[in-house]
Amino acid sequence: MTLNDLAERIQTALRGKSFDGSLKFDCGEDGVIVLADNSATTLDQKTDCTIALSRENLGKLLSGKLNPMTGVMMGKLKVSGDMGVALNLGKLL
Repeated sequence: MTLNDLAERIQTALRGKSFDGSLKFDCGEDGVIVLADNSATTLDQKTDCTIALSRENLGKLLSGKLNPMTGVMMGKLKVSGDMGVALNLGKLL
């Protein structure tokens, strides 16, 4: 699944919901997905919180196959910036 496909899935999940703050999924050379202003885009920008992970692990995270806390403890994802924004993501998706 491409980052554009994942961004579209996130955009669908955001419909009718509000998300305070901004968050970036940074997949390194594969690119980024930024959640800001209740939309998902693959255009890079500065955000309140960044989650660094592989594109494969992002797909697992979004599908529920990767628990966020387990991912952090195993080093599969790294969170920087405002942790509160990252915690709100769980309720949203």
